[in-house]
Amino acid sequence: MDPTRDNPLIRIKAFFDGLGIFTFFALLLLLILGIGALFGMFEKGETPESAAGDIRYETKKEIDAAQVAFLSQEQISDAIPIAAEMLAASKPVAVEKPEQLVPGSETAMKIADAPAADTSAIDAAPEDPEAPIDPAVMEIGKAQFLVCGACHGQNGEGTAAGPPLAGSEWVTGPVSNLVKIQMRGLTGPITVSGKEYTFPAGMTPMAYQTDEQVAGVLTYIRNSFGNKAPAVTVDQVTPLRGEVGKPQLTVDDLIKP
Repeated sequence: MDPTRDNPLIRIKAFFDGLGIFTFFALLLLLILGIGALFGMFEKGETPESAAGDIRYETKKEIDAAQVAFLSQEQISDAIPIAAEMLAASKPVAVEKPEQLVPGSETAMKIADAPAADTSAIDAAPEDPEAPIDPAVMEIGKAQFLVCGACHGQNGEGTAAGPPLAGSEWVTGPVSNLVKIQMRGLTGPITVSGKEYTFPAGMTPMAYQTDEQVAGVLTYIRNSFGNKAPAVTVDQVTPLRGEVGKPQLTVDDLIKP
């Protein structure tokens, strides 16, 4: 047995040594915090997160103030039972938008079996293939392409989720192909510039876009990323609205460019 371990004086000294070390580090921490506060290291709003939080709080205050000025809490409380009664009395109505159809339903199958649209007029050569592109149409297309770029790349280079649009024969080929793809989506392998691409989910339909937006985005991709082709018009898009609700296309459903 070590006799020093039973010496009470040594035990007391060890206790006070430990207490002293603890006190030293506590004072050191307080000193660091004091210096940081002195130089504004911990000042509120210095980090991007706190700055963004301040903006959100201010915005919330403005919205709350505007809501109170426009509609009182009493008015909201009075309106709740009326709105609840209207909702309880509401009845389901027939679906009018094909993009809202349930896949496999009777209506969806009727649409799928509908005759194919005549695309000859849509793919007819334009009167002036060298006509200048309207900058306003390109701006509409550029805005819409922000969504498309998530899969095709913002420069049309393609990603793991979508094939390239730059230098694609499909992009500069028949207009009806592009419009139908927007309305129905596309699944299965596709060969672009000699390289085959296959994606698990395929392209989802973009039928939520208006005819003007579809014409704009297709015009944009046909005249960006090194591509050059005549603009797509609303008159070429509208006749193919009936494609919405049909199953996803495959390359075999398209006109070979």
